[in-house]
Amino acid sequence: MASADTKIPASPIPNDVDPAETNEWLESLDYVLESRGPERVSQLLATLEATAVRNGVELPFTATTPYVNTIPRTEQPAYPGDRELERRIKSYVRWNAMAMVTRANRDPASPGGHISTFASSATLYEVALNHFIKGRGEDGFSGDQVYYQGHAAPGMYSRAFLEGRLTEQNLVNFRREMGEGGGLSSYPHPWLMPNFWEFPTVSMGLAPIMSIYQARFNEYLTDRGIKDCRGKHVWAFIGDGECDEPETLGAITLASREHLENLIFVINCNLQRLDGPVRGNGKIIQELEGTFRGAGWNVIKVIWGGDWDPLIESDHDGLLARRMMEVVDGEYQKYTVAGGDYIRSKFFGKYPELAERVKNLADKKLEKMKRGGHDPEKVYAAYHRAVAEKNGKPTVVIAKTIKGYGLGEAGEGRNMTHNNKKLNEEELREFRTRFGIPISDERVAEAPFYRPPKDSPEMKYLRERREQLGGFVPSRRASQEKLEVPTLAEYKKTLDKLVSSGPGKEMSTTMGFVRLLGDLLRDKKIGKRIVPIVPDESRTFGMEGLFRQVGIYAHAGQLYEPVDADQLAYYKEAKDGQLLEEGITEAGSMSSFNAAGTAYSSHGVPMIPMYIYYSMFGFQRIGDLIWAAADMRAKGFLLGGTAGRTTLNGEGLQHQDGHSLVNAIAFPTVRAYDPAYSYETATIIFHGLQKMYVENETCIYYLMLENENVMMPEMPEGPDGGPCEKTKEGIVRGMYKVRSVQAEDRQHHVQLFGSGSILHSVLEAQQILAERYGVSSDAWSVTSYNELRRDAQETERWNMLNPTAEPKKSYFQQQMEGTEGPIIAASDYIRALSEQLVPWAPNGMFCLGTDGMGRSESRENLRRHFEVDAASVTIATLWQLSKQGKVDRGAVDQAINDLDYNREKVSPLYA
Repeated sequence: MASADTKIPASPIPNDVDPAETNEWLESLDYVLESRGPERVSQLLATLEATAVRNGVELPFTATTPYVNTIPRTEQPAYPGDRELERRIKSYVRWNAMAMVTRANRDPASPGGHISTFASSATLYEVALNHFIKGRGEDGFSGDQVYYQGHAAPGMYSRAFLEGRLTEQNLVNFRREMGEGGGLSSYPHPWLMPNFWEFPTVSMGLAPIMSIYQARFNEYLTDRGIKDCRGKHVWAFIGDGECDEPETLGAITLASREHLENLIFVINCNLQRLDGPVRGNGKIIQELEGTFRGAGWNVIKVIWGGDWDPLIESDHDGLLARRMMEVVDGEYQKYTVAGGDYIRSKFFGKYPELAERVKNLADKKLEKMKRGGHDPEKVYAAYHRAVAEKNGKPTVVIAKTIKGYGLGEAGEGRNMTHNNKKLNEEELREFRTRFGIPISDERVAEAPFYRPPKDSPEMKYLRERREQLGGFVPSRRASQEKLEVPTLAEYKKTLDKLVSSGPGKEMSTTMGFVRLLGDLLRDKKIGKRIVPIVPDESRTFGMEGLFRQVGIYAHAGQLYEPVDADQLAYYKEAKDGQLLEEGITEAGSMSSFNAAGTAYSSHGVPMIPMYIYYSMFGFQRIGDLIWAAADMRAKGFLLGGTAGRTTLNGEGLQHQDGHSLVNAIAFPTVRAYDPAYSYETATIIFHGLQKMYVENETCIYYLMLENENVMMPEMPEGPDGGPCEKTKEGIVRGMYKVRSVQAEDRQHHVQLFGSGSILHSVLEAQQILAERYGVSSDAWSVTSYNELRRDAQETERWNMLNPTAEPKKSYFQQQMEGTEGPIIAASDYIRALSEQLVPWAPNGMFCLGTDGMGRSESRENLRRHFEVDAASVTIATLWQLSKQGKVDRGAVDQAINDLDYNREKVSPLYA
């Protein structure tokens, strides 16, 4: 027992009722740690915890560790690089990035740009690029895959300029992409810079989720024996503010569940988003640590630079650690812009014991003590551990930095830092001096770019490091390998399976596609390259037969006996499974599509993704990821299942798609189709295979698939007995004539357009018009209004720019040439879809569609409600003829009565 005058050490527990006992426990813990090591300590603590729980003790829960670096100085590996040369290189990169943006904003066009994100993350990138991130190697398709933070793009351009990959004129033309000599895109855009950027990342939140599914797809390629991706890491550089996007954190449990130890997140926590602190009243680093630890990731925190090590290591009573936890991010941000005296007073001064510990440190010293993300040795230690981890877990490095680091009074750590785009002469001079850039006072105001001579130590070192790591990054290279794809003519037996043999043998276009897919997966030429993707709706689409045929991919295989093991189509998971059954996540499924659709450029292995999903939840829900797919030059097939506003009758408003084909208009690389028959679907798919994988066109084919069972006819034959070439051309270009019906007295003639399921309403209307109203007609299956419009626009553009040449005619105009009567068009989509062709319709065009909210009903009632059934087409046709003076308006009025049509019903647009 201690004597009355024995001083008991301070306890780390506030208001501790027995400090002496607390210190005895801590001393015991220290003894075990020193004598037996951390593993033994972990065993004892786990046993104590289990015993306490058994005895009803409610333990304090924490998902976080103290607010200090995960890796103490004693565990840091030796830094292998030349710190001085790397510092100078980093300084040049910083300067050129800043100069690029400043000069761009002096341009009369003011194209903009961002300085502060890269200023905060320069060390995070430079350490990675000098020591860890592997280039593409000799074959052009090895190495790591990197998702760069979009707003840090100037830093990547600046480094590429030092490497000699970009010219000074390129930098001058930053954000002026059509400038003479070539410009640079604002952010990472593979569409615009196909030999430089690999992934589009500035639409925040998309890079994290895409990187997760990319890492999983790399394992998929390895497990299926298509390409060995072992040793390849996927890096995602992310901002702390970006973590508020649902896509950023929404899939992190997949990464741990699938044991993606090939995945590394680097989160740049500069504590600031556009308008203010990310977590002014909280601690974003602790929040993220808890989230990722709870999701099963390795978490490495890099909070404090080496200047803090002596203070942390002497913090035996934990008082400094307590103070570090007490301070919220908004206050840490204030310390960045305040002087050393403020830090001494506000941070250390709260506790006299802490103030005593820094009494010998000058205010300037306190002011200059680095955050961990600006200390190369701390960052190196974190990356070294991250790439070395082999515990089956992904790793996140959470690094604390200062936004606008190095900008000084121009915006370092200030709320307006993100919008800071240019520096005045005094600020440029200060920046130049701080980072030791060899530019004279006379020239500094010009913000000139600086690149040392090629034979300088810095440039030699820069090139040597990248040569050892496999080449420069970022870079992109597209494989020109052509797949040998099958043709439609070779699949006659499959086409026969897509035909209804008689009454009671109706089928949907979805069923037809699944039958085709099953045969394609067996194809010796391309079967193994197909990547079927579905978000937990395989049985909805009738795809359960694929479970046994190709298996569901699972990195760990199947560790259980499925409940339906006795069934033919049981739920079969396999390590070499081919089907990606993603669960209820369209965003995750689309991320898999993007990974598979760019395998030709990422891995040199062309893959054929076929992603089928509820059509309503494609462009509407994850259009940003589809846009990213277009940007990153992905190829493959999107298949909108249960398509149409009236075809999916029972599911109601939320599920009924009447607009995705209109949404698709905005995506230049998407070729969207609405086939009515299975032979149309098959024709489009074989055409897409040829275009994307033989002719190497960069595009995505989007096909609507309905769930309505109808009679499926045979494909029209050509003279050689094979598929009719004229019909094939019409299907892929957007329209072809299905049937002509002549009325007995042939008073009038019209053109009837139908698409998808509504083609059947049009064909029914065709009979009514002929039999009851003496109207002859041609019925056309319009498979793609979008493709017809694009062709018409391009033709018109050519004619405009070649006014003295013989005018060209679009495919639509060619098909309509010599036809008689107005066009009446009907589809299961809003009127705007077919209205695209109105400017080129020779005799007028009237469009019917499903404008308005969906609802649950029978298909028959829904089509009457939306006015796209046979009666609606009939009335619309007679009305158009009456407007042209060919039919008496009284006859139209009588037809409305004859067809039992409620003329008082509410407009579907507002119903």
